[in-house]
Amino acid sequence: QVQLVESGGGLVQAGGSLRLSCAASGRTVSSYALGWFRQAPGKEREFVAAISWSGDTTHYRDSVKGRFAISRDKAKNTVYLQMNSLKPEDTAVYYCAAGPRVVAVTPLHWGQGTQVTVSS
Repeated sequence: QVQLVESGGGLVQAGGSLRLSCAASGRTVSSYALGWFRQAPGKEREFVAAISWSGDTTHYRDSVKGRFAISRDKAKNTVYLQMNSLKPEDTAVYYCAAGPRVVAVTPLHWGQGTQVTVSS
């Protein structure tokens, strides 16, 4: 059983930074890709960033490239999302996801989400 627990969300002014963390547990999680998705009110959930099981490969949606950085600590089974230069349109519930793949497919496992609110 894979469990994902997010933390680090909150309220920040535009231009500010936040770092999200996702602690993953389960015997298979170390071999999984990990990713972040988000869902704004009234919108569909969308992909934000992903990192391979090895940590060597990352992917980002275009709108966050150069502002967000995904990383993972394999020893701690934790994935991070460093978010800089935040914009009001980044406001959403952010979800951690895990699976053999998390890009272009629906991941197998999801966290409960953490709210990020960016004020203008």
